[in-house]
Amino acid sequence: MNSIRQVPTRVKRAPVCHTGIILGTHREKGAYTFWSYALGFPLASSSILSWKFCHVLHKVLRDGHSNVLQDCMRHHSSLVEVGKMWSNLHDRYGQLVALYTRLLCTKMEFHSKHSEIPPNLEATDEVLERTAGTDINNVFQLTVEVFDYMDGELRLAETVIRQLNTSIAISTLTSGQCRLAPLIQVIQDCSHLYHFTVKLLFKLHACLPADTLQGHRERFHDQFHSLKTFFNKARDMLYFKRLIQIPKLPDSPPNFLHAASLAKHVKPVVVIPDEDEPEQQDDDDDDPEPLIEVSNVSTPSLQRCQCQDLQIESLKRDLELLRAELERVKAEAQRYITQLKSQINSLEAELEEQRAQKQRALVENEQLRMELEATRRRNAENEAQATEQRYNKLKDKHSELVASHAELLRKSADTVRMLSATQQTQEEVERTKQQLSFEVDRIKQEADMKLEEQKFEMDKLKRELEEKLQVNNSMTALQAEKERLMRSVSEKEAELSSLRQTAQVQQSSLQQERERSSKELGELQSKLQEKVSQDIREQMKQKLLEEQFTLLQGTITEAENIIQDAVAKLDDPLHVRCTSSPDYLISRAEATLGSIDKVKKGHADYLHNMGDAGGLLRALTQFSHLAADTIINGSATAHMAPTDHADRLTENCRGCATQSLQYLKDLKSKATLQKADPAAIRIIIQKILHLGQELRPKSMDVRQDELGDLVDKEMAATSAAIEEAVRRIDEMMNQARKDTSGVKLEVNERILNSCTDLMKAIRMLVIASTDLQKEIVEGGRGAATIKEFYARNSRWTEGLISAAKAVGWGATEMVESADKVVLHTGKYEELIVCSHEIAASTAQLVAASKVKADRNSKKLSVLQQASRHVNEMAANVVASTKTGQENLEEKETMDFSGMSLIKLRKEEMESQVRPFFLNVMSSYFLINLILLTSQIQKVQFFIHDQKNWSRCVYY
Repeated sequence: MNSIRQVPTRVKRAPVCHTGIILGTHREKGAYTFWSYALGFPLASSSILSWKFCHVLHKVLRDGHSNVLQDCMRHHSSLVEVGKMWSNLHDRYGQLVALYTRLLCTKMEFHSKHSEIPPNLEATDEVLERTAGTDINNVFQLTVEVFDYMDGELRLAETVIRQLNTSIAISTLTSGQCRLAPLIQVIQDCSHLYHFTVKLLFKLHACLPADTLQGHRERFHDQFHSLKTFFNKARDMLYFKRLIQIPKLPDSPPNFLHAASLAKHVKPVVVIPDEDEPEQQDDDDDDPEPLIEVSNVSTPSLQRCQCQDLQIESLKRDLELLRAELERVKAEAQRYITQLKSQINSLEAELEEQRAQKQRALVENEQLRMELEATRRRNAENEAQATEQRYNKLKDKHSELVASHAELLRKSADTVRMLSATQQTQEEVERTKQQLSFEVDRIKQEADMKLEEQKFEMDKLKRELEEKLQVNNSMTALQAEKERLMRSVSEKEAELSSLRQTAQVQQSSLQQERERSSKELGELQSKLQEKVSQDIREQMKQKLLEEQFTLLQGTITEAENIIQDAVAKLDDPLHVRCTSSPDYLISRAEATLGSIDKVKKGHADYLHNMGDAGGLLRALTQFSHLAADTIINGSATAHMAPTDHADRLTENCRGCATQSLQYLKDLKSKATLQKADPAAIRIIIQKILHLGQELRPKSMDVRQDELGDLVDKEMAATSAAIEEAVRRIDEMMNQARKDTSGVKLEVNERILNSCTDLMKAIRMLVIASTDLQKEIVEGGRGAATIKEFYARNSRWTEGLISAAKAVGWGATEMVESADKVVLHTGKYEELIVCSHEIAASTAQLVAASKVKADRNSKKLSVLQQASRHVNEMAANVVASTKTGQENLEEKETMDFSGMSLIKLRKEEMESQVRPFFLNVMSSYFLINLILLTSQIQKVQFFIHDQKNWSRCVYY
């Protein structure tokens, strides 16, 4: 780490050095010794040394003892000062150091605040749930902190990759590896942070509305695309391929608005393979590796096995994690289900209890109502009895008073009689009288008092009796009203029953009348149907025949249009440049002969049953298309044939069209429908078939048993051509750095780098094509040898040979064009044309390889991906070439101030003449290009004929 050169911490020795430091932190349970040495480093004087120190500190934080974080936090301010100092200086490594120190400070602050999550971020989902807690505000704040954490990681990675692109440093050079080495820890951190972010956002969306989290979703989408771009670029770098296995992110970010998307989320897992290779040479060996490794054409089987084992182990670990996650989700779901069931049971019990209470309340209410009614009745009865008792008592007292009064009256009468009878002693009588008068007065007074009381009681009783009489009268009236209403209801019911009986009698009579009318109507309808059906059948049959013939005429008209369109193409100037193979013409002619037989059979069926023209319509449709196809392909084949054969073939095509139109014309008319015969068409089609067989090319000069060796030779020659191209581009780049500078050097380096990337992509394409070719041979040869397989599939083999030659020739031509462009002896357009030619050649190689490949083959997918990569690199060459051309072109402006009017007129005429001249030259070169393309097609047609293949090139 003390080295200040642009050399990475040694790939082979770094684990030993870092392991010693990490083990030291575990032995002393802290980072005191590490910081005691680190404080002596001159970090303020060397940006490269500061960069390496940040790399080591990052690894110590991730893999060191748990107390390392506390020791590092004591030096947090020193780390911040180093970052601020380098951020103010215009130094490339200084900018990286500033970003790296900011990331390390963010990392230490985050893990100090959330001590449950270790600095290596290897925390389970349960730990993350426990850290987030149940308070939604804490979850929201934790999500923002994880976003900031991820932003720091991605800013550092993007800056490193951007500096690599601008300084033309690649991952195989030490200067590039020095910058790329810390990104291994960045990749490990980002994979965990991405998983944390997805989990936290799903939890937030389960508790908060979607509009509130719109900003979180947009920020996550930006981070997702940046992380995916970073992983893809790192995966393509050779430096990372042997040090780390980078996971692949999904094509689109998770849909947080749909909770079920959480089940589709897979945690990205980073795998660090074990290093079993021996140590490399000493630190002084700083020679750069070649730009492209081309020593081995195919990957050794041992490395493939190791990669497969690593993938299997990674998949097993992912499977175990997914199983554990599934068990946890199942347990949690079961727990939720149990809780919900218990809640449901408790709610049901409460509901039953409420229902019972309601029922009891209703019963009690009814009992209370009944008791109240009974009490009221008892009170009324008691009051009536008490009143009646009082009345009886008063009545008895009144009777007693009347009896006593009568007794007193009798006594008075007796006394009077005694006085009249005994008038003997007046004094005694007077005294007796006085006594009797006195007694009478006293008795009268007592009787008057009793009478007054009796009157008062009688009045009171009368009032009570009147009230009772009123109540009895109202009850009597109500009873009478009730009896009256019952009598009226009875009368109404009697009337209703009589009306029902009357209605039933009327309904039965109406039903009988309806049935009789129905029978009469049915008889009349059957008679009418019998009379009308015969006429309708005749009309429908005639209409069906007319519709079938009209449909036949419409189909014939459409068939005539198709054949006339095919004949019109024979005289079309654009059709002159169309070509076809004799084999394809033969297949079309044979299909047309088969369709003629179907037309003849359909014609006979139609004449037998003119109510069904379906068979003839289908046969005519097929015949018209096949006949037009035969005419067009016959003319296209004639363009590549000798003059004699071409004239005869064209004449027969026209004759075929004439006879077909005549036959269709006969079918279209009812007068000539019976005698229409396609025999003349069959004769002309047979002539076209015979001419196509005569035009078949002869076999190749190469022997069948030599094709297998020729394929291997051409593939080896292509690989050698690519290796030579890489070597020459490397030489040209070194020479350009010596001879040029400034803008020209920048343009040349950009063009040569794009050419190097294109050669690299072509080499990967050739390797993928070779692997797919071996898979095709092994899967299709069976018990035969490889040479026998190539001989049995000679045309496919010839296509592979031609494509391989085209790829090798294109690579050679690109190197020549690039050399001329760098030396300023060639044109930029030549390099652009070479790029297009290479893209076309690789497409031809892919097409030739796909002919016999299995659609589900993984190697076919690899080949297609390599082909797309070649197209992208070719586009980059074109773009860099055009950009360089624009940068180097000098726009000169003429000075017209010293010219006279005549010279200005002359310049104006020359300026007007030059566009016309360039237009004429453009047309001339376009015609030459068309002739060259036509000649190339003729040569390819007679050398590499492929069955059922045709193409048409329009300019």
